[in-house]
Amino acid sequence: MRTTRVTVAALAVAAALTLTACGSSPAKNDGGVTQITGEKKAGAATLLDRPFDKPELVLTDTTGKPWNLREQTKGRPTLIYFGYTNCPDVCPLTMSNIAVAKKALPKEDRDKLQVVFVTTDPERDTPESLGAWLRAQDPAFTGLTGDFSTIQAAARSLGIGIDPPKKEADGSVVSMHGAQVIAFSPKTDEGYVLYGEGTTVDDYTKDLPKIIKGENP
Repeated sequence: MRTTRVTVAALAVAAALTLTACGSSPAKNDGGVTQITGEKKAGAATLLDRPFDKPELVLTDTTGKPWNLREQTKGRPTLIYFGYTNCPDVCPLTMSNIAVAKKALPKEDRDKLQVVFVTTDPERDTPESLGAWLRAQDPAFTGLTGDFSTIQAAARSLGIGIDPPKKEADGSVVSMHGAQVIAFSPKTDEGYVLYGEGTTVDDYTKDLPKIIKGENP
């Protein structure tokens, strides 16, 4: 089967260009966004040549308590997505697709899977509002908010460009961000699989059982 070589930075730009309704566009590349190569598989997954280290990230969860990404996802299959609750389409669709696919898993596997949503719009996404939004998707999803520069640095370390939220002339606020989901292995705690904006419920349904085991999709 033929494979192609891609870069995470290229994927970020390609995804962002299609997300104008979500307020996403290519973040300015000042050299801070990690670039890495991977192998595009037949489905939605891109297997990364050099997996990402899990960021040292401590933010505030939806209960208002500190939440340490490395400590609280250690040894667990984990999906991480950066987005914002006021996004009209792509962010809720991405989380909904994951939630639906998760429901198809056996309970034991559902309990193992950690899904983390990190806001790119922390000024508006308070712990309370973020919690209410995520509960409508899946009450078990973890929502994190906090200092924007801290969030931006973590996203960039995973090849995801995000810009500070910007107020438009009509008064609306848009949050520019890449639309990738990164899957971390429970075996190595490294991010080894990338999913783009077009990933469907069927894609996640097919791949999640393997990700939960730390296998290649």
